[in-house]
Amino acid sequence: MAELHVEVVAVESEVWRGEAREVIARTTEGELGILPGHASLLGELAPGATVRILQEGGQEVVAAVHGGFLSVTEEGVTILAEVAELGDDIDVGRARTALDNARSEQDSAAQRRAESRLAAAGESV
Repeated sequence: MAELHVEVVAVESEVWRGEAREVIARTTEGELGILPGHASLLGELAPGATVRILQEGGQEVVAAVHGGFLSVTEEGVTILAEVAELGDDIDVGRARTALDNARSEQDSAAQRRAESRLAAAGESV
């Protein structure tokens, strides 16, 4: 089966690179599922989004992404984000504290960021 080459890149570093059978991302136009052979496109990532990268063998990589774009070309899928964190790297306690603070301060942008971090880490919000 054909695979996609996928890169998740933040402003300061490359976060993840590898092969996948599907990428699922939420853009400002809605949720996209990208399979090998998908038409080229450029989409703006939705605020507080997560990106799911499904690999052969059932492995899944989830990243919280804040600001940026998703690009699909013949070469693969590139996620260009202002900030991106892999779910396995997220400090859940710190993300929960950030969510509580954002809720108490009624900061919807900070709340979306904290919620996406928790979702990427596999935690309920």
